[in-house]
Amino acid sequence: MRAVPRHEFVPEQYRDLAYDDSPLPTSLGQTISQPYIVALMTELIDPSPEHRVLEIGTGSGYQAAVLSRLVRDVYTIEILPELALPAAQRLERLNFKNVHVREGDGYQGWPEHAPFDSILVTAAAPEIPKPLVDQLKRGGRLVIPVDNAAGHQTLQVIEKDNDGSMRVRDLIPVRFVPLVRK
Repeated sequence: MRAVPRHEFVPEQYRDLAYDDSPLPTSLGQTISQPYIVALMTELIDPSPEHRVLEIGTGSGYQAAVLSRLVRDVYTIEILPELALPAAQRLERLNFKNVHVREGDGYQGWPEHAPFDSILVTAAAPEIPKPLVDQLKRGGRLVIPVDNAAGHQTLQVIEKDNDGSMRVRDLIPVRFVPLVRK
């Protein structure tokens, strides 16, 4: 995380707060997650240099940039074109060459590049999206904030076993922007 200049991913007026361990507003009602959550989610996917990772919810591109230093390729999808294009330009300007940005509905994943070793979702979903589970390699991990019956969100880790079965673990309560669909 020290190799990624977080101040480049936050609006100018928040740059003096860029290295605080707190989420910050970006644009269009979105946020950049606090560094602790970025680190936790990254650790939970257990990245390796040969891995291909799918991220849903590019936002400013910060999580993708962190992942790019740990894995072979990052495929990241942002539903809002007003965020996707600037994130792609920012990542290119900062020389994150192994990050591939696409505008689209992240709920559907990126089937052309599946299967993925890991999938990381940076927006809260009402349920675990089946298309993402289908695009996860056997032995892979999906990390996602999910809405629960009480109206809160829980960070979950879904592990796809070698036989294709899934194990779901609830970790901690979190607060993310909602996963938007087209």
